[in-house]
Amino acid sequence: MNPVTGNATGMNAMTDQAIAADLLNSAKAGIKNYATAIAETASPEVRNMLWDQLSKTVKLHEQIFNYMHTNGLYEPHDINKQIQMDIQNADKAIQLASTHMNPIS
Repeated sequence: MNPVTGNATGMNAMTDQAIAADLLNSAKAGIKNYATAIAETASPEVRNMLWDQLSKTVKLHEQIFNYMHTNGLYEPHDINKQIQMDIQNADKAIQLASTHMNPIS
């Protein structure tokens, strides 16, 4: 999609938010999985490697969070604002799905 079309339809922001949220959730899952693996491994070498990866994943999570927060895509410190954003995003998703299911000829 070109930038003009994306900006006119609002799909660029929705796409950025969806991608960033998916990446944030993946980083969270990675953190949990590395922590579990650290607790389960018997090898000191493997444990050290997992600690290194855990640290990198926590830093990645922080970067993604900062991107989302700076760009107004995630407001966890203001629950009312976040709920309103979630409702607006759900409405946008419904509108986009409806538009794609019933395109105007």
